[in-house]
Amino acid sequence: MRTPSLLVTRSCKAIHRLQQSAFASPVSALYRHQTISVLRNSSTVSCKDDRSYYITTPIFYVNASPHLGHLYSAVIADCLHRYKLLQGFNSKFATGTDEHGLKIQQAAEAAGKDPLTFCTDVSERFKHLFNRCNISYTDYIRTTEQRHHQAVKHFWSVLWNKGLIYKGSYEGWYSTQDESFLTALQVGDAVDSSGNEIKVSLESGHKVEWMKEENYMFRLSAFRSQLLDWLKGNPRAIQPEIFYQVVLKWLQEDLPDLSVSRQRSRLQWGIPVPGDAEQTIYVWLDALVNYLTVAGYPDIHNQWWNVAHHIVGKDILKFHAVYWPAFLLGAGLPLPQTIYVHSHWTVGGKKMSKSLGNVVDPLERSKQFTTDGMRYFLLRQGVPDSDSDYTDDKAFKLLNAELADSLGGLLNRCTAPALNPAQVYTAFCPQSFPSEQGGRAVGEDYHMLEAVKNLPAVVEQHYESMHVYKALEAISACVRQTNGFVQRHAPWKLERSDITDQRWLDTIIHVSLECLRMYGTLLQPVVPEISDKLLSRLGVQPDERGLADVNFLPKIRGLDCPFEGRVLGSDTGVLFTRLENLDRDKQNPKKTKKAKK
Repeated sequence: MRTPSLLVTRSCKAIHRLQQSAFASPVSALYRHQTISVLRNSSTVSCKDDRSYYITTPIFYVNASPHLGHLYSAVIADCLHRYKLLQGFNSKFATGTDEHGLKIQQAAEAAGKDPLTFCTDVSERFKHLFNRCNISYTDYIRTTEQRHHQAVKHFWSVLWNKGLIYKGSYEGWYSTQDESFLTALQVGDAVDSSGNEIKVSLESGHKVEWMKEENYMFRLSAFRSQLLDWLKGNPRAIQPEIFYQVVLKWLQEDLPDLSVSRQRSRLQWGIPVPGDAEQTIYVWLDALVNYLTVAGYPDIHNQWWNVAHHIVGKDILKFHAVYWPAFLLGAGLPLPQTIYVHSHWTVGGKKMSKSLGNVVDPLERSKQFTTDGMRYFLLRQGVPDSDSDYTDDKAFKLLNAELADSLGGLLNRCTAPALNPAQVYTAFCPQSFPSEQGGRAVGEDYHMLEAVKNLPAVVEQHYESMHVYKALEAISACVRQTNGFVQRHAPWKLERSDITDQRWLDTIIHVSLECLRMYGTLLQPVVPEISDKLLSRLGVQPDERGLADVNFLPKIRGLDCPFEGRVLGSDTGVLFTRLENLDRDKQNPKKTKKAKK
C-alpha cells in the first residue's frame, strides 16, 4: 500500500517535471497548466516549491504623476506579500513603471524633455510614493531596462517562430490615451469641449481615431476555445466572481487577431521588432512581459513564474485576462494562478480628473493620515467588486474610531500603570475563567473567546480572496467585543487587597492582552508600523509574530503561555494619535469648543 508521504513526493516530482518541460503547442501548454492545478489541489501536503509566491501590481504608466488608484493597487499587493511572508512563504513582490508608447512620446515632447529623462522623473515619483507608504516590493521594474528589452525580444521571437505572429494590415479604431485597439462595437459618438463631433471608447470615454497601417498581427483568434477551457477548468482564476463572468462573456464572441506592432515612423519610443527596424512592438505586449522579466525569463523563470498572481484594476482586465493568457499559451508558458481584480476610487461618485478638480493626491493624504492610516483606510473601505467613493471626512471618522479609540484605547487600558502597575503580561487564573462556563466569566465572554479563536481562519479566508475589507471588519468586531469585555467587568473597580479580586483583575488583563496579541499579529500585512508598536509594547519578540505563533489563550486549555509573567515592552506613546479634521472644525467652531470642554 502506498503511504501518503510517498504519494505527495510523487505528486511533487510530477509537478516539477511538468514545470520544467517545454511544449511546442498552445494546447500542450494548456494541458500542462490544468494538470499542475489538479496535482496541486489533490495533494494535502505542500511541495517544497509551493512555498514560493510571486505577486505583481500592474506596472504604472508614466504619462502623469501617481494617483490614489495606483497606491490602492500597490497596497493590496503589499498586503498579500506581507501575509504570505507571515505564512512562511518565500514571496517575491514586483511593481514598477511602463515607459514606452505614443502617449509617453507625446507627453515628453509637451514637457520639452527627451523620453528617458521624462520617464525617469515620473518613475521616481512612483518610487517615492511607494517607499513613503511602506510598499515592500522586492523588485522595481522599468520597461526601459536592458533586461526587459532582452526578455521582450526573446518572447516575440518565440511567438514568431511558432507562426503565431504574421505581417498583415490593420484598419480600425485606436485610442492613444488607452494604447488600445477597438472594434466598431466598442466605439460611440460624442462631442468634444469645442463642440466637434468625435468618436470615443465606450469603456473609457477617451477619443479614438481611425487608423490604417501595415504591421504585425498575433493570431488571437486561434485561442478562444483554449481560453474558455482554462477558465471553465479554473473558476477561481479570476477573482472576484463578477469579473470572471465578464471575461467569460467576452469569450462568447469571436476574438479578432490583434495588432502587436506600430510603424516606427509613428512610434519611435519603444522596442523595435526583432529583424524589422521599421516596426515597434505594441506597448501592451511589451508591458505585459514585465512579469516574466522579473521572474528571470527566459533563463531562470520557472521557480517564480509557476506561482504568479496578478493584481489589476478592472479597466485593464481584458489585457490581463484575454490577451496575456493567449500570449502565454502561444509561448508554451504556464498561466497565472490568479488574477485579482479591483474596482476604482471615485469622488462624489465621479471619476477623478484634473478638469473636475477632484483628484486626491495620495502622497499628501499619506502625510495627513499617516502611512498606516492611509493603508488602513484604503483596505478597510475599498471593495473589489464595486467602486468606492473617497471623502476626507470618511477617513477621519474611520481612523479615529477604529485605530485611535477602539484598538488604541484597548491597548492603553490594559497597559496603563493604574491597572497593571508591575507592567507585566499578567497571570491567568483558571478558577476565575474556567474552560466551561462558571467562575466570574459570563456567557458573552465565552462568545468573545470563540470569535477571537476563529479569527485567524476568518482573516486567512478573506486575505486569500483579496477581500481585505472583510478581514478588517472581522478584526474590528472582535476589538469591540474585547473592549466590551473590559468595560463589562470594570477591573478598575476591583479591590486589589482581595486575593480573589486581584486574580480576576490579572485574568481580565491577560485575556485582553492575548486578544491584542492576536489583533497585532493579524494586522501586520495592513498596518505594519502600528502592529510593530503594539506587539513591541506587549513584549512579543520579532520571531514570535508569525501566523504559526498565534496559539490564542493556551492557559484556558491547561497549557503554558510563553508570555505570562514577561515584562511588557517600553511605552512609546499612544498607538495612533487622533486626527484633527481642521476643515470640518472651522465649519463647526461651536461644536469643536464644546467637544474640547
